Amino acid sequence: MPDIKDIGLADLGKKRVEWASREMPVLKLIREEFRSKKPFKGIKIGCCLHVTTETANLVLTLKEGGADVSLCASNPLSTQDDAAAFLVKEGIDVYAIKGESNKKYYEHIESVILKKPDITIDDGCDLTVEAHKRNIIPLGGTEETTTGVIRLRSMEKSGNLKFPVIAVNDAQTKHLFDNRYGTGQSTIDGILRATNILLAGKKFVVAGYGMCGKGVAIRARGMGAHVIVVEVDPIRALEAVMDGFEVMDMDSAATIGDVFVTVTGNKSVITIENIKKMKDGAILSNSGHFDVEIEVAKMRELFKSREIRPFVEEFDVDGKKVYLLAQGRLVNLAAAEGHPSAVMDMSFANQSLSALYILENHRKLEKKVYKVPDEIDRRVAELKLKSMGIKIQELSEEQRKYLSSWEEGT
Repeated sequence: MPDIKDIGLADLGKKRVEWASREMPVLKLIREEFRSKKPFKGIKIGCCLHVTTETANLVLTLKEGGADVSLCASNPLSTQDDAAAFLVKEGIDVYAIKGESNKKYYEHIESVILKKPDITIDDGCDLTVEAHKRNIIPLGGTEETTTGVIRLRSMEKSGNLKFPVIAVNDAQTKHLFDNRYGTGQSTIDGILRATNILLAGKKFVVAGYGMCGKGVAIRARGMGAHVIVVEVDPIRALEAVMDGFEVMDMDSAATIGDVFVTVTGNKSVITIENIKKMKDGAILSNSGHFDVEIEVAKMRELFKSREIRPFVEEFDVDGKKVYLLAQGRLVNLAAAEGHPSAVMDMSFANQSLSALYILENHRKLEKKVYKVPDEIDRRVAELKLKSMGIKIQELSEEQRKYLSSWEEGT
């Protein structure tokens, strides 16, 4: 039986899912194709994703393709309860409640795993890891996020990966847009919804200058903040400098920052020692997948706290006030609505087509992490441009010949 908060929210969820669909034309085209061909007929697909209106459109696309789909949350705070209720009304087994305990979170993952899915669609690798623990091995799977891909590559390197997985996160039409434009906008949105602060004039510290960090930094600067980047990679740090940002280590940034955002995929990025150096009123937030980037557990052990407004906890740090947003979990999904639908359109188009690729090619795939096939990446880009009414230049026959030859020079 599904496990959600309130089936009575289904009508509201239906309207919001329809609204999201308006901004997801690529997925809509794929859904129409799946509806006619039913490529997943008789196939069980288990999904561990943020249960949002955008995810609902992906799940319905897979269902239209004939799949028996089950869904659990990939984060205890990211579920939109109305979207979950609507999907249950549509016949999808959903196991997700916003604010669920860690115990309930893993029980819900188990509910999906015990259905013995043929294909998994994961966001953060928790579903994949739990499947391995129970020795329930699907034909293959896909992975949505950077953190999950890091875990998968570790599993592959150690010889522990038992089925092929496509790293959807690494598709150009995913990480260039979802990570940079989606995370950039939605992280700022989450911070502002939670706090209602003015960013202009604030010292805004971004830990991590990958695709997500770049997006956050650019948008914070666009709102008038003075952006400081903290990086461990010398090439990314140099890139941040050349992009016009101030770069320093976290110890230095801790003493001057007003707002902090972690987007690294690593743990203990902001430590207790850093927090003790922060000035009164500092705001801490995380937009990485797991709640380990800020040492939240240690904060709770050492400092008294109170909820001062929804998704804002005030900690008394040696007489100073430091504010933690969304319990250190994904601020863009916990305190806001996650990525804009138009961005998730490309991510979930990649997911649906990659799941189909797994189904059609699993017999020849090894137990490895694969990139999204170039033909899928290009198709998603072409469909997106078409939906936007944009026509691009085509190579002439003379240009094609020139690019494939070596004889012609100056």
